[in-house]
Amino acid sequence: MTDQITTDEFGAADGVADWRVRDGSAEAVFRTGSFAAGVRLVDEIGEIADALDHHPDVDLRYGAVTVRTWSHDVGGLTRRDTELARRVSEAARELDIPADPAGA
Repeated sequence: MTDQITTDEFGAADGVADWRVRDGSAEAVFRTGSFAAGVRLVDEIGEIADALDHHPDVDLRYGAVTVRTWSHDVGGLTRRDTELARRVSEAARELDIPADPAGA
């Protein structure tokens, strides 16, 4: 038995409003406004990922950080992705870095 979930189940989860699902993965864009702020967010994402033993793809650019998650072992989304997404969004809010759901 896996913890795989549907797109609808991911979207209905608490704390993932910043994220959009496409092609079997969930993605969020955070508008950092500076490279330094992006690095701080990426550092937080690294801590979260290691704590959960679930590691997303992270793209750091000057004004934004894009995060993409899915579970390779099931070829789609799982509750692990929901938890990772929730914690990343929470970390971004704590750093005062807004999400851009339209950018995802």
